Amino acid sequence: MKRSDINAIVSAADRFIAGFGFALPPFAGWTPAQFGDEAPNARRLVDARLGWDVTDYGQGRFDELGLVLFTLRNGRIDELQAGRGMVYAEKLLISRVGQLSPMHRHIVKTEDIINRGGGALAVELFALAPDGGLDRAAQVQVLSDGKWCTLPAGGVLRLAPGQSVTLTPAHWHAFWAEGADVLIGEVSTVNDDETDNIFADPLPRFCDIDEDEPPARLLVSDYARFLG
Repeated sequence: MKRSDINAIVSAADRFIAGFGFALPPFAGWTPAQFGDEAPNARRLVDARLGWDVTDYGQGRFDELGLVLFTLRNGRIDELQAGRGMVYAEKLLISRVGQLSPMHRHIVKTEDIINRGGGALAVELFALAPDGGLDRAAQVQVLSDGKWCTLPAGGVLRLAPGQSVTLTPAHWHAFWAEGADVLIGEVSTVNDDETDNIFADPLPRFCDIDEDEPPARLLVSDYARFLG
């Protein structure tokens, strides 16, 4: 992706989120220079990879295959393993009409996916097969706002604003917006995007960036390169 496109996407995402009355934390607006000044006193923010994330899954078709994310908080794997401490994470995601977040599952993370506003959020679901792949025959059971739902393999659960679904490592899932762009909330166990995303079709989690202009905001994938 071109950095100029990422800059425009982040700016539009910031406005979209604000349009729902959701105020992001101060670091959402830090420039790279501000981030560099603040990071030594906010190392936890960098280590937890809080902040902006834009991905096209390495395919160069963001409008068709992509997602914008903002990680608000994130705990530590060692605390999750110990069963105490900050064992949770929270994100906001934006899914645009016509844009797919591709079929994937997680090894560790359990997550609630919540439609926070906009159109309908469509979630396609498959059960986990014994070999780790998609079970294309078995029914899928998921909790949606405290109620069990049973769908056929590849069934689509549509969430209106305010509705949610709980996805465990046993759920393969893909999702997209219908009718209008959707602001999505994600509340989960500790998040590790480096190692905990398994895609049905092998895809990179992060995008390659063509630095055609300076970054207006750093992405979480920029931290190691820009901040060390």
